[in-house]
Amino acid sequence: MKEWIKAIIILPFNVIVVIPCVILYLTKFKFGLPSLWQMILGIFLLLFGMFFAIWTMFLFHKIGKGTPAPWASPKHLVVEGPYKIVRNPMITAVLVILTAEALMLNTIYIFYWVILFFIINCIYFKFFEEKQLEQKFGNEYFEYKKEVPMWIPRIKL
Repeated sequence: MKEWIKAIIILPFNVIVVIPCVILYLTKFKFGLPSLWQMILGIFLLLFGMFFAIWTMFLFHKIGKGTPAPWASPKHLVVEGPYKIVRNPMITAVLVILTAEALMLNTIYIFYWVILFFIINCIYFKFFEEKQLEQKFGNEYFEYKKEVPMWIPRIKL
C-alpha cells in the first residue's frame, strides 16, 4: 500500500494537481467563467478520465502485481481492459483529466501543459519505457506491441 501511495503522489498527483497549480500561479491566473459547453465537456472528460485512471491502476495492481511507478513496476504484462486497445491508457487518462482542467478553468496554459506532457511521454515511452518492457517481457511484449498501438486505437471494420 505504501508503494501505491508513493506512486500516486509522485506521478499523477504532481502532473494533474501540483504542476497545474504552479502554472496557474506563474501565469497570475484569474478565473474567468467558462462557457456552458466548456463546463459540460470538462465535467464529462474529468469523470471519464478519473474512471479510466482508476481502472488502469486497478489492472496494474490486480493483474500486473505492481504500481504505475518505474521503481515498483508490474511483474506481469497487463493486456486486459483498455490495454487491449492502446498501450498507454493510463497516460491517456491523465491527458483527458488535464484537458478537463483546462476547459473548466478556462485557461490555455493548462492546455499547453497537456501538449508538453504528451510530447514528454512520447519521447519517454519510445526511448526508455518500451526498451525496458522489451527486456523484461521479451516476445510477449513484442507481440503485444505489434497488435496494440501506442496511443490511437485501430478501428477494425
